[in-house]
Amino acid sequence: MTDYTALSFQVADVARRAGQFIRQEAATFDRGRIEHKGLHDMVSYVDQEAERLIVSGLRELLPQAGFITEEGTTGADSQATSAGTALTWIIDPLDGTTNFIHGLPCYSVSVALLEGPELVVGVVYEVNLDECFRAVRGGGAFCNDQPIRVSATPTLNQALIATGFPYSNFHRVEAYLGILKEFMRGTNGIRRVGSAAVDLAWTAAGRFDGYFEFNINSYDVAAGILLVREAGGHVSQFLHEGDPIFGREVLASNGRLHEEMQGLIGKFWQ
Repeated sequence: MTDYTALSFQVADVARRAGQFIRQEAATFDRGRIEHKGLHDMVSYVDQEAERLIVSGLRELLPQAGFITEEGTTGADSQATSAGTALTWIIDPLDGTTNFIHGLPCYSVSVALLEGPELVVGVVYEVNLDECFRAVRGGGAFCNDQPIRVSATPTLNQALIATGFPYSNFHRVEAYLGILKEFMRGTNGIRRVGSAAVDLAWTAAGRFDGYFEFNINSYDVAAGILLVREAGGHVSQFLHEGDPIFGREVLASNGRLHEEMQGLIGKFWQ
């Protein structure tokens, strides 16, 4: 039986090593070396090399595990893994690529492990602040090995909320703008930092009281979902429990705000 607590420390080391590489490359990064995967969706050699480093390190830890990766350096589909694999890594080597490319200091490494359908390990390493968030199923959540908890904010009008903006599939943007207007009027503020993994980690740590985003991918949110849950919060799809890992939309909160947030989103999101 795998000791997931011990494994989480090893995964954190892998994420930190990838983060060190990203930090070194940031000092001399050339914007001319970017590629476009799609509209507003960029990738650099830094993303790709960081992913290779992470995959190599994780293969040493669990040779039998499959992979879901953003950049596809394992040769597998980014949203699929080997059939019948009981253990699956979900990796975003550089969440916040646009921030990185423009020299904005918020981007992260995100690594999660699924056992069957269940999240069992999650690590988010924010490179610039040197903060490593770590969670194990049933074992709590930590930042730099200190326990973290979601906030105790009781109502939405006192809450600071995080979100992200879609970079494709704009057919639902009007509904999303309606939701934003309601949150602008009904909260203490909205922030968009540019890394979904960080949004979730900071929600787990009580810095944000809630977070929502659509058109999101599993590798953006998997590790952060476990962090929020293990820190005492709640994560779902926008209007129902569903599957926030693969369902392309995620709503996270300290738990106290969840019903209120769903009610507001439900005015526009069907």
